Amino acid sequence: MTRTAARFTRTATGGDSAGGTTTLAATGTQVSGSRRDRVLVRVVVALTRWFRAAGVGVAGAARWSARTVRPAGVLVVAAATVGLCGGVLFGWVEWLVAAVIALVLLLTAVPFLFGARSYAVDLSLGRDRVVAGSAVTGAIGVRNVGARTTLPGRLDVPVGDGLVEIDVPLLRPGHQVADPLELPDLRRGIVSVGPATTVRADPLGLLRREHAFHDVHELYVHPRTVALPSTSAGLIRDLEGAPTRRLVDADMSFHAIREYAPGDSRRQVHWKSTAKTGRLMVRQYEETRRSRMAVVLAIAEDEYVDADEFELAVSCAASLGLRAVRDARDVDIVAGADVPRAVRGRLRALQRVPAVSPRRMLDGFSAIDLLETTMSVGEVCALAAESSDRLSIAFIVTGSRVPLTRLRQAVLRFPAETTVVGVRCDERAHPRMQSVNGMTVLTIGTIEDLSGLLVRGATT
Repeated sequence: MTRTAARFTRTATGGDSAGGTTTLAATGTQVSGSRRDRVLVRVVVALTRWFRAAGVGVAGAARWSARTVRPAGVLVVAAATVGLCGGVLFGWVEWLVAAVIALVLLLTAVPFLFGARSYAVDLSLGRDRVVAGSAVTGAIGVRNVGARTTLPGRLDVPVGDGLVEIDVPLLRPGHQVADPLELPDLRRGIVSVGPATTVRADPLGLLRREHAFHDVHELYVHPRTVALPSTSAGLIRDLEGAPTRRLVDADMSFHAIREYAPGDSRRQVHWKSTAKTGRLMVRQYEETRRSRMAVVLAIAEDEYVDADEFELAVSCAASLGLRAVRDARDVDIVAGADVPRAVRGRLRALQRVPAVSPRRMLDGFSAIDLLETTMSVGEVCALAAESSDRLSIAFIVTGSRVPLTRLRQAVLRFPAETTVVGVRCDERAHPRMQSVNGMTVLTIGTIEDLSGLLVRGATT
């Protein structure tokens, strides 16, 4: 019994030992597997980062190649690639020679790209505001700020939609050159001059490198205007204000005499009436309001024959507004705003030209342009009448495509006490003034006609 029990005990112990050995072996396998997984994860993460960096590098190289390699350079690179492949694979010597020549051309063009960022460019304009049709002079200076001599290059200066090219000679370190810059025959608008861009290119036009600077100038090109006499700036007579029906104790328009009431100012006592009646009598006045003027400019494309006719209309509106500002009148200068097609007919919007000073007003006219999707001149007049109170006179400046019937409909949008003058711009018509259903219509062919017609209207 004792031996059998002992045998069973050793067997059990051995089994336990065997089981323990098996357990240790499984644990070792699990540890080895977890280390292998960690190494695999690290490898995958490293490969992902490498592929991502490689993708960024390839994308950057592609962008650089697209900016640097010109179409002629692409042909040369293609010839070199095809020549090398054909020469190595098929043993064609002629193809190898063509590939070598293409590679030599590319290597020769590379030095011409150096030095694109070695320039310091100073761009200056003589004036920042000019009249349409005038020329602007300026200067552009280029200095070599690098430590090496730069090869000849070129500067491109964008001027609105155009481009001015300036040749830069070979410059030693620290040397500079200055070239005049002339911008002739500018059209009305806000013209951006700059930024200057250095252009480095080889003589064959294979490679090209550009570097743009940050110096940008905004040039305001004002519309042409004509001087209008002060007495004809509106064809109205209430230069000191228009009287109303509201009675006040002190103003400019005398109304009547009434009996003194407590609180009245003694300066308003009318002594002659007081002496006659034996009671204190004071003056009574009608309240006067300062006359207000509106200039409505039509800017829809279908209301003008061409762009020159629209420029004439802008010049007329600017001349009227300029005269009103110089006469210290209250003036509203409005035009239609851009209205999307989806909400056209349901949305009304105006754009206003600031009339606080002549410069601000002319700057505002420089930014006005023809619009395809905007309100008609009648809708603009209706909105202008609603937004402006106590209008004394309104000028409606339109093109030749607006018939008199539409112009009369636009006049009806203003109050009855408002004097309305229509200005139709037609470069093919003779200047004339006519009265249509109580409205004065001026037809002008040039900006100089406006002054004479206004003087005639004011005198008649």
